[in-house]
Amino acid sequence: MSTHQPPQAAAPASGAGTPDARQLRTILVAVSVALMAVIASVSGLNVAQTQMAVEFGASQNTVLWIINIYTLALAALLLPLGAIGDRLGRKPMLIAGLTVFGAASVVAGLAPSAGVMIAARAAAGVSAAMIMPITLAVITSTFPAEQRGKAIGVWTGVAGGGGILGMFLSALLVDVADWRLLFALPVVLVVVALVMTLKAVPNSRRDAAHSFDTTGASLSAVAVIGLIFVLQEGPERGWNAPVTLTGLAVGVLAAVGFVAWELRRRDAALLDVRLFRERGLAGGSITLLVVFGVQAGVAVVLFPFFQAVLGWSGLLSTVAMMPMAVMMMSASGLAPRVAARVGARVTMAVGVALAMLGLVLMAVFVSVDGGYLSVLAGLLAMGAGMGLSMTPSTEAITSSLPRAEQGVASALNDVTREFGTALGVALLGALLSAGYRGAIDDKLDGIPQEAADAAREGVANAVEAAPGGGAHSQDLVHAAQQSFVDGWRQAMWAGVAVMGVLLVHTVLRGPKDPSPATVDEPEPAVADVAR
Repeated sequence: MSTHQPPQAAAPASGAGTPDARQLRTILVAVSVALMAVIASVSGLNVAQTQMAVEFGASQNTVLWIINIYTLALAALLLPLGAIGDRLGRKPMLIAGLTVFGAASVVAGLAPSAGVMIAARAAAGVSAAMIMPITLAVITSTFPAEQRGKAIGVWTGVAGGGGILGMFLSALLVDVADWRLLFALPVVLVVVALVMTLKAVPNSRRDAAHSFDTTGASLSAVAVIGLIFVLQEGPERGWNAPVTLTGLAVGVLAAVGFVAWELRRRDAALLDVRLFRERGLAGGSITLLVVFGVQAGVAVVLFPFFQAVLGWSGLLSTVAMMPMAVMMMSASGLAPRVAARVGARVTMAVGVALAMLGLVLMAVFVSVDGGYLSVLAGLLAMGAGMGLSMTPSTEAITSSLPRAEQGVASALNDVTREFGTALGVALLGALLSAGYRGAIDDKLDGIPQEAADAAREGVANAVEAAPGGGAHSQDLVHAAQQSFVDGWRQAMWAGVAVMGVLLVHTVLRGPKDPSPATVDEPEPAVADVAR
């Protein structure tokens, strides 16, 4: 079994100096900009669903595939491409990924049809899987131990808040210009990241002692595709639909097969699953899974609240999310200093407790009449809690694998985030919908049948159908808004329960702080080459 070997600062090739402070700053900016391009593209197209449907004459299902194919390709290939980057060299993998990503974004921006758009988004997802794990692997393999935590804090801040920032910029472009300009933002970010990568990012790679685990890579991709597909399509197609059950069966069987195969491969495995016995890898992964799941679920609740209950535009709704993003990014930067003083486990526990407090505040105080102020305190607490918990969780994961496998470690971190996001959207979204329908059924007496049926579909449908309610139109809107708030509370209390379990787990089984004696163990399996 692989022993616990924390990632080390990159050892330069003969004749090459260790990166100085200025180069390290440039490296951090380069990988952060590259990461922002990937993260912003996950959520950016959500604000242009109507425009795409009209321009392409596409169904809602087609529009959802334009959005979801990117995430599906990204999540499926993170582990295999992260491992390939370790072997071939992280810098060339990053350069190739940025080049393909930029080209795919240009094609998507000019796409004449939905088919071309889906193909371009799939290519962007594949290249994003080349970029995302490498950005973190560059940090963990290049930065010295005493600066690594701060750099990871910046990375997690961008990973956590970048989606909201990207959605805000996308909504701004849609409102003031044209939806196709959404793809200009990632292209600009890619160009900046590519120039800085060529200039400053050093290369590092793994001296592989075993052949690439093709079987493990294939099984991991099939497992991720099957399970993410179920979480994305289940709410739309129905959880009992044949295609949903088929996807679930394929995903579960592939996941079981992956674990069995990796146990057989042992030290030659794509991912040594035995390492999950360690507190760092298991605790960090569980924390990220839950925290990102709850964040994504809250976003599913917030946007209908802002738009259908408060009547805000898409742009104003994204602005309303910014305080949470700012708190998250600020706390991510602060987390390494807190962890250095009180330890990673305590920092994670405080973060989880703050995030749970945010959910409690939103569940208790949210109201139609209270508007935005009724949820603001909860958003701030949740943002701060997420920032404090994400950075030490990410560092716990990357520190659990040797430096030679930092592409795999980073990919595992990213896959966990993607699974958490999909899981949170599916489960909290389902709870919200169930709570809404259960609450509104008792409030539709006297409402015309057609308008009542529309109202049962969701609060936005109720607002749209209100004019058909005749004299009861205002009653219908008020009933739908209040029912949404009731469903909100149900979803938030479920989130509180999940976060409570996570808090107990973190306190009892959170990652241990590494001993100073093991911080700079040599890693003979890595060959670092000059820029």
